Amino acid sequence: MAKLAIVATIKTTPGKRNEYLKHLKAHAQRCLATEPGTLKFEILVPQKEADTIMLYEVYASPEAFEMHWKGLSMQQAKQDTTDLQVSLSGVPCDFVE
Repeated sequence: MAKLAIVATIKTTPGKRNEYLKHLKAHAQRCLATEPGTLKFEILVPQKEADTIMLYEVYASPEAFEMHWKGLSMQQAKQDTTDLQVSLSGVPCDFVE
């Protein structure tokens, strides 16, 4: 099976990026520790967009991403950030070999 990458953009409630990041870092650690199909979970903060977070995630397969998306850590992250997020968008990407 082919690996899958996700490039995601999160817009946070104005002034709440640091609070959101606290929950997102915990989520990333949980995913990497408990989801064998989650291979990489990088958190990026654009220098000139104070209320934006970007993610670069790599999964062993599309099925591994589905397990991540429906998993307990994702449910916890959604609950923790309910009032901190304005939007979330992601782009699935294939790797060029």
